[in-house]
Amino acid sequence: MKIQKRLAGLLVLSSSAAIYTVAGVTGARAQAPAMKLVQTIELPGYTGDFDHFAVDEQRGRLLLAAEDHATMEVFDLKTGRHLKTVKGFDAPHSILVRPAASTIIVTDSGKTMTKVLDAETYAIKGTIKLTEGADSAAYDPETNIYYIVTGGKDVDMKTANVEAVNPDTGQRLGGVTFKDDHVEAIALEQHGNRIFVNLTQTNKMAVVDRKTMKEIAEWPVAPAQQNAMVALDEAQHRLYVVCRADLSGAPAGKVVVMNSDDGKVVSTQDAPTRVDQVIYDIVMHRLYVPGGQGYTEIYDTSDANNLKSVAKVSTAPGAKTGILLPGKNLVLAASPGETKAVAKVMYFSIP
Repeated sequence: MKIQKRLAGLLVLSSSAAIYTVAGVTGARAQAPAMKLVQTIELPGYTGDFDHFAVDEQRGRLLLAAEDHATMEVFDLKTGRHLKTVKGFDAPHSILVRPAASTIIVTDSGKTMTKVLDAETYAIKGTIKLTEGADSAAYDPETNIYYIVTGGKDVDMKTANVEAVNPDTGQRLGGVTFKDDHVEAIALEQHGNRIFVNLTQTNKMAVVDRKTMKEIAEWPVAPAQQNAMVALDEAQHRLYVVCRADLSGAPAGKVVVMNSDDGKVVSTQDAPTRVDQVIYDIVMHRLYVPGGQGYTEIYDTSDANNLKSVAKVSTAPGAKTGILLPGKNLVLAASPGETKAVAKVMYFSIP
């Protein structure tokens, strides 16, 4: 995909007249805002959380999984205008759009299973029957295999899985099971065969050979707990792992940088809390970590051994998922959660 060549992950947007704090940057660069809010689309009547975005460049659409609203929201990619609400889900999470494919896959953690949609009309054409709890996912375009996290405590299971699926046929090609009831985000190598899997319950990073679908290593994420998000920089051999709790288990954000060859911790930085996505721009060496308490922190990754925070951008409460679009625009989804706040999708330009 055109987008995948530029990005290693996704990010989220926020609202209001963002405040910028740039640390350790001097000269003209320090004067420029890290992100500038250019548009806010309000979605009245929504409650709960949003999950992940996906881009359909072919049709000029931006798609958003409204997890707790049980819908997929469709926006115009150029104007940001809200176009359509697609129903028929239990709890949608991740969305797969493939170039030239006639279908879109939406993982659904409910009993009605993962959905196969017509890419033009969004009509549900079928389901992919996996273990309940389908949530996070990652796609390998070279082999046309979709890797989906399933199971776990949310569906009353003491184990969780990563299941390999052919998105054209829905055929299950294999899987690996973990003795962990809480598995979060995964990352795939593009020039290797490994999958990196956040074992959140046991505070480890699992490494899976995706040719054999066998676990080959488990690395402790020692500096923090509740490791949930991960971005991979293959060129620098680094995993950027975002955790939600400190060593006592209290809510606290932390980015843990690990060597992707051996799992050794290289550096750490404090991070926002209530994070649900990490977005990585490999070209610009920027890591975006959106926090639900109302700001996104931006890190410079150009020195592989020293992660550096360079900006904290005020966004909106609940703005904890997002995506980096072609043309250097960042979009965040602000979830209202259990509050009376108005849900919104916010578009930021990045200099």
